[in-house]
Amino acid sequence: MPDYIIGDVQGCYESLIELLSKIQFSKDKDRLFFLGDVVNRGADSLRTLRFIKSLDENAEMVLGNHDFHLLACALSSKKPNIKDTFSDILESKYKHELIDFLLSKPLIINHNEATLVHAGIPPNWDENLALSQSLKVQDNLQRSDVGEFIVEMYKNEPTTWNNNLNETDDCRYTINTLLRMRFCKDDGSLEFEHKANYDKAPSNYKAWFLHNNRLLNRRDIFFGHWSTLRGVSVPHIYPLDHGCVWGENLRAIRLTDKKIFSIDCPK
Repeated sequence: MPDYIIGDVQGCYESLIELLSKIQFSKDKDRLFFLGDVVNRGADSLRTLRFIKSLDENAEMVLGNHDFHLLACALSSKKPNIKDTFSDILESKYKHELIDFLLSKPLIINHNEATLVHAGIPPNWDENLALSQSLKVQDNLQRSDVGEFIVEMYKNEPTTWNNNLNETDDCRYTINTLLRMRFCKDDGSLEFEHKANYDKAPSNYKAWFLHNNRLLNRRDIFFGHWSTLRGVSVPHIYPLDHGCVWGENLRAIRLTDKKIFSIDCPK
């Protein structure tokens, strides 16, 4: 059963269907893994999310920051931003089942010898810690007051992590790293202002995957989120957000041989 990992779709349903045609996807024999941000900014968030849900056990996904933002707008008083394009979901009769579907999704998937995450893994975390932190957030997404929990996650602090954080700060740092991180320090200290290519790092920061002390340095890591990344050539690092929603391309990688399949997206 071939496994394919797909970068940020962001509601670009037609591009996703074109990509699946290119890889000759068969629901009977193939599995798809989505790296988050399956909704928002594109024109067809509803069709995209319903399609992924319809694949049942033949598709899995991690949450991205745009998926998380949809949850906040669906489950709390938080209002969509002017650039958000997931009103089709919020106004749909399928809203509740799709929101429940997203609430059940993890922040990290470990599959065979690969780790799948939306943004990245902080350099001071090992595989077990990253997974346990993801599970902690996933447990909180099943709370009866999940809307209140999600709203509490909308802050940039704490910028660093330690074992003594309270539950709220612990989860917030975890969400900010796994769903939003680009640049950080050796100790996992975060900053969120810079979004350019990895060679445009702010002073004293590096792209999370370039730190020499990175604990997860021998495991394949597949991630999205960073559409401006170009020219990355780091062992075991596979960035897969290539700006489909901005008119660039949508990519899938076949896990067995790392072959990349790509289609151009309309501007």
